Amino acid sequence: MTKQLAKVLVTGGSGYVGSVLIPQLLDEGYEVTTLDIPYFGKNHLPLDNPNLTTIDGDIRDLPTVKSAMQGIDAVLHLACISNDASFELDENLSTTINLDAFEPIVVAAKEAGIKRFVYCSSSSVYGVSDAPEVTEDHPLVPLTLYNKYKGECEPRLFKHMSDDFTCVTIRPATVCGYGPRCRLDLSVNILTNHAINKGKITVFGGKQKRPNLHIQDMCAVYKLMLTAPAELIQGETFNAGYQNYTIMEIAEFVKKVVEEEFPEKGDIDIVVTESDDNRSYHINSDKIFRVLGFKPTHSIEDAVRSLCDAFRDGKLPSSFDNDWYFNVRTMQAIEAT
Repeated sequence: MTKQLAKVLVTGGSGYVGSVLIPQLLDEGYEVTTLDIPYFGKNHLPLDNPNLTTIDGDIRDLPTVKSAMQGIDAVLHLACISNDASFELDENLSTTINLDAFEPIVVAAKEAGIKRFVYCSSSSVYGVSDAPEVTEDHPLVPLTLYNKYKGECEPRLFKHMSDDFTCVTIRPATVCGYGPRCRLDLSVNILTNHAINKGKITVFGGKQKRPNLHIQDMCAVYKLMLTAPAELIQGETFNAGYQNYTIMEIAEFVKKVVEEEFPEKGDIDIVVTESDDNRSYHINSDKIFRVLGFKPTHSIEDAVRSLCDAFRDGKLPSSFDNDWYFNVRTMQAIEAT
């Protein structure tokens, strides 16, 4: 069957999620173009695939964006300066990329005749909530500029939707698990790295509730956005999360799995220390199942096992010393502007 949206532009495609998503899109017959500043390089992508085009460019450079969009059917907009710590590194860099550049990209996509625009927002837009279930209509209470801007881009997308321009927003939980361009600065991945290579897990706070999503399920959501009927996703926002656990509960999962995978390491201690990061929320992802039938198929334990396998296979060398695994450290090292 011929795909309706066969040619896909992935902005930020050489990042953590893109490193897993792009090979899957290619395997499923899509023609993929990536537009990215290769802060982390791109050799982890399947560069020899004839259906992959990589463009080293800045999403703030509109002529480059417009050129990349020629002949494209759908945009998966992943490009951003990720997480609060990276934001604080250079507020101007983050503002120009995450907020100022966003609407011009949307307008350029619509003018190029692109049929579908998928925006990767964040479940961190909810901030701190003691609601038992945070659904998509929960008020946005951002604690930082990162999650404030993520939320502000959503209406800027939807005001441009039309009968021939489908717009949808995904609010994913914190992603976890192994990817070719692996991040070791995300909660599950951090704890796993420490458990395997330090023999000890340090938990900051521990009572904060954080939703998580396996990177394979994150990719499945994006692929679903390319095939879902337009009338089911037009103007919609979907939470995408799974397993809302406290940081302490996640640490206990990590301890259990790592001790099973590396019995020679013996008992792994969990040490608790204070934290000033009080973000806590319990997101509800029933809507994406109700509307599109999507349910995650991977767990936090699966994510930890995938990282255990990667460490065992030598895929994550120098996991504390190499800046490449850490967004803030890389951006500092290359003096990103």
